[in-house]
Amino acid sequence: MTDKEQQWVAEDGMDLLGRQNSGSADTADKQRLLVVGNGMVGHHFVEQLVAAGGLSRFEVTVFGAEPDPAYDRVHLSEVFGGKAPQALRMADPAWYEESGITLRLGAEVEVLDRAARTLTLANGERFPYDRLVLATGSVPFVPPIPGHQREGCFVYRTLGDLAAIRDACAQARSGVVIGGGLLGLEAANALRLLGLKTQVVEFAPRLMPVQLDESGGAVLRDKIQALGVEVLVEKATECIEQGEQARHRLRFKDGSHIETDVLLFSAGIRPADTLARQSGLVVGERGGICIDDGCHSSDPAILAIGECALWQGRIFGLVAPGYQMARAAVASLCGGETRFIGADMSTKLKLMGVDVGSIGDAHANTAGAQELLLLDRVKGIYKKLVTDGEGNRLLGAILVGDGADYERLLQYYQNGVALLQPPLSLLVGEVGAAPAPLVLPDSAILCSCHNVSKGEVVAAVRAGNHELAAVKSCTKAGTGCGGCSNLLKQVVDQTLADLGVEADKGLCEHFAYGRQELYHLARVGELKSFEALRDKHGQGLGCDICKPTVASILASLWNEHVLEKPHRALQDTNDAFLANLQKDGTYSVVPRIPGGEITPEGLITIGEVARKFGLYTKITGGQRIDLFGARVDQLPAIWGELVAAGFETGQAY
Repeated sequence: MTDKEQQWVAEDGMDLLGRQNSGSADTADKQRLLVVGNGMVGHHFVEQLVAAGGLSRFEVTVFGAEPDPAYDRVHLSEVFGGKAPQALRMADPAWYEESGITLRLGAEVEVLDRAARTLTLANGERFPYDRLVLATGSVPFVPPIPGHQREGCFVYRTLGDLAAIRDACAQARSGVVIGGGLLGLEAANALRLLGLKTQVVEFAPRLMPVQLDESGGAVLRDKIQALGVEVLVEKATECIEQGEQARHRLRFKDGSHIETDVLLFSAGIRPADTLARQSGLVVGERGGICIDDGCHSSDPAILAIGECALWQGRIFGLVAPGYQMARAAVASLCGGETRFIGADMSTKLKLMGVDVGSIGDAHANTAGAQELLLLDRVKGIYKKLVTDGEGNRLLGAILVGDGADYERLLQYYQNGVALLQPPLSLLVGEVGAAPAPLVLPDSAILCSCHNVSKGEVVAAVRAGNHELAAVKSCTKAGTGCGGCSNLLKQVVDQTLADLGVEADKGLCEHFAYGRQELYHLARVGELKSFEALRDKHGQGLGCDICKPTVASILASLWNEHVLEKPHRALQDTNDAFLANLQKDGTYSVVPRIPGGEITPEGLITIGEVARKFGLYTKITGGQRIDLFGARVDQLPAIWGELVAAGFETGQAY
């Protein structure tokens, strides 16, 4: 029992379950536990409470301010890529009901009365509690720029925000995001997916200034601008006013300005600690509910977890630390040993198709730290390792453009594994050589979201879970942010090898061979069609994984055009038509313009084709002209005229 819990018992005459000290444990009623917040962390807390048998002690009610049940906010942008909002759900409301938990959605808590131990909703309903968990998360920070409340200005945080943004973009041509951090780039990608000319405005001299250094930020900026998103750095917005050519005009302190139809703010977050402040709980100078290692607030009856919580002066804005707090809170309530002792803020994301990773002391602030750098501007790759003075231990890393080594480097950092010598080999490797096996202790955490160790994964495989999907289902490893998936597969495959079980390395359900093996089978057998290869070495009809792969193999071996009749059906839709399928069913065509150089005749031809077929034209960040709005029946005629003028496709569809 913690000092705060002992103090609570002394003052209250109650034990941890809310019973009178002299009462019998067998006759005590359940304690009323209220959870404010049904986001990712709040939901994880409830899951862990159920798993720990907490429902035998507590009568649980969960309040969610949003109308939607808990959903995966990490992958929010995928909704604009076509993913159904329901696919992001972390649990169906029926699960709460089946578990005996009351879930109140669209229920915003307005008042916390600590003296009476009650919560009051916006509709006036009051709920008494014995124990309370605040998982209220965070709110977007909107800079107090004059004009920030204009119609057409949004934040990017919830499914409701996404719906409002989508409606606004339907009548818009351009969009701007203020903020070049992680969420800002996600928001910019959302605008891009909705077909808007997109710009990102960042106050700092580089993108993602917290995670990246100057070189990493520069490489990321080049790659994002190549996708057609303009990046403006070192821009301080002075005011937002009525535009002349668009709805809004952003005036900058350097005297310049830009105009846009839709404006998104993604300038950071602030802890959602309003209830704590109005009830007198101790909060940090810059916000956040102060908690101890057991996630208790200054009131022992109240715990706080996630982005609303402040631990030793720090707010943890990632989901994995929030999950760790949730487990610690459950342990505090149910008598476990887990405590929150801080969390690693390393992160790996794919922003607009670009791998970005940041590990540990990425800015080399540790005394005596050494840096090893790899910069390949041609391929758009930047890697930095930060080691101790002797080059034996990894202190931090930055990866931009190539995140394949992230999991390996993260384990070097988290577990203090001695680096390969020389450490430079981790950046460039040896041509034709496979990386040396990474030897990890069983205590090494593979999945930080669900706190799954290597030992637990190995035990699951040894217990008979020989498929990766079965291991994920059994341990939950790899089911959070997904950043550990590659390393998880390596551990599963290695464990199977140790057991003498051959790991499944098949390309898909139709072929029990990998790409290299299929290449050799086709070459040795002189198989020149998908059907011939499938009939001899596969099964079924094929899928969107094996068909394009086999098409590539056949083209490499026999130099036959991928769009000839025997191979045409193997291509994805975009590959088959040499055009990009758009959301409205039309296509965009991108003629190749090497180095951005084009003759007057070629430029005239593109213009005439666009005018003839009524296409919308745009200059891309890759020095090409994109022609939008083509119908599928128009594509042969469009390419006929372009090919006659000497053009070929400029996109790897």
